[in-house]
Amino acid sequence: MAGRMAGERLSAAASSPAPQVTVTGAGGPATTSPSVRQNAQKAGVAAASVGKGMGGFIRPFRRVGGIVFLEVTGAFFFLFVILFGNWAWKLHADYAYGPEHSKFLVYVVLTAVFLYLSLSSFWRAKRK
Repeated sequence: MAGRMAGERLSAAASSPAPQVTVTGAGGPATTSPSVRQNAQKAGVAAASVGKGMGGFIRPFRRVGGIVFLEVTGAFFFLFVILFGNWAWKLHADYAYGPEHSKFLVYVVLTAVFLYLSLSSFWRAKRK
């Protein structure tokens, strides 16, 4: 639709008479003159060319951005490793039979999960 509008404006600026555009009703097929269709196709080809050019320009930044994202994610997960590890260390005396035994086990499991997530994120960043 935007390509059609752009094509109509381009053809209107290029030629003095207004292009012949007729609509047969709401939701019905529209008929346009050949010059409008050609201009719309040219606008579509130009937009595709610009998209390809920008994609080639952005590709290296996308790779670096992915690596940085993985490293930031790994650092974020490591903050939880420090947090849950600290809480587990405070309760390590109750690891076997103390009243805080269940909390200690939860903290140890959460520390292990976030340590895995952090290390795997850094490992994936190194592989890229």
